[in-house]
Amino acid sequence: MQDNQLFEGVGFLKEISVSDFLLFFVYLAIIFVVKFIVLMLLRKLISSKDFKTRIYPVIEDISNWLVLYGSILFFVFYFSKEKWLTFAFYETEGVEISVLLIIVAVLIVTFASRITKALTRYVMPFVYEQFDVDIGMSYTINRLLYYLVMFLALAISFTTVGLDLTALGVVFSVLGIGIGFGVRNIAANFVSGIIILFERPMEVGEMVEIDGKIGRITKIKLRSTVIETLKEGTLVVPNQYFIEQIVRNRSSAQLYARVMVSVQYGSDTKKIERLLNESALKTISLMEEIPEKNVEVQFIDFRNSALDFQVEVQVVDVEMKENLESRIRHAIAEAFVQNNVKLAEETLEK
Repeated sequence: MQDNQLFEGVGFLKEISVSDFLLFFVYLAIIFVVKFIVLMLLRKLISSKDFKTRIYPVIEDISNWLVLYGSILFFVFYFSKEKWLTFAFYETEGVEISVLLIIVAVLIVTFASRITKALTRYVMPFVYEQFDVDIGMSYTINRLLYYLVMFLALAISFTTVGLDLTALGVVFSVLGIGIGFGVRNIAANFVSGIIILFERPMEVGEMVEIDGKIGRITKIKLRSTVIETLKEGTLVVPNQYFIEQIVRNRSSAQLYARVMVSVQYGSDTKKIERLLNESALKTISLMEEIPEKNVEVQFIDFRNSALDFQVEVQVVDVEMKENLESRIRHAIAEAFVQNNVKLAEETLEK
């Protein structure tokens, strides 16, 4: 019965004028072009760095708001005399569904999304500053606030168009059983994301090491975490990885440049240690940005046909670490050639 009602209701589409719609989209295109030109002129004419970093983003956000909601209101007023706009093409739970009602439901969701993003971007930072909230906790609060508001907005919009939330819950429960096996990884990452947001084993802005790659966390989303590395680019890591695997948090720990060297059995270990120490000291003496001019050389292991040594120097960031390790290797190679020191055969074969 309701299917027939819906089929009969869409008959209002016959009343829509194609020419009116084309004219409306022409006006809409003009609005977007004008917005683009105004923003471009502002960036060209005002070269102040403070304007481009602080004022312009606010103007851009406001203009996007005005264009989006202005376009929706313009649509409503432009077609306000058309019967199809308010025509009830479907009725459920005593609610008459029309194009206008659907527009209202969409407005509720989009407005909730934009107002929450504006709140977390322009208002909440001042609150966090007053209460001395760190960046990790503020990010967690922002994400939870956004998800809560969007959940409420979706619930209100569904109710507005006459959808029974209880019935929807039953439907999603049944669907969940059917597709649960197919999306279990997504669900696991989703739950892991919630755990990370609440327990905060790591936070936005912290340095972490994953599979030998060191990077800074830029986003913690419900399904994945985004990490920016120096050379490997952007890593998008499923949240489940952080719960099940060992991840080193490098933010609180001291960072060291480490160089491993394996030499042949029979080598003079004291001589090797001295050459490594001299090579590292010579290298760091040429780099003013090294905080501590101290070198630690260790004879760390015996292997089948090799003696393993390690050189350590404290550094302040990943870029300095990689640069210093490369320079120390060059210095060691030069010292070994001059002193006729042979590397272990295992090392050469690799």
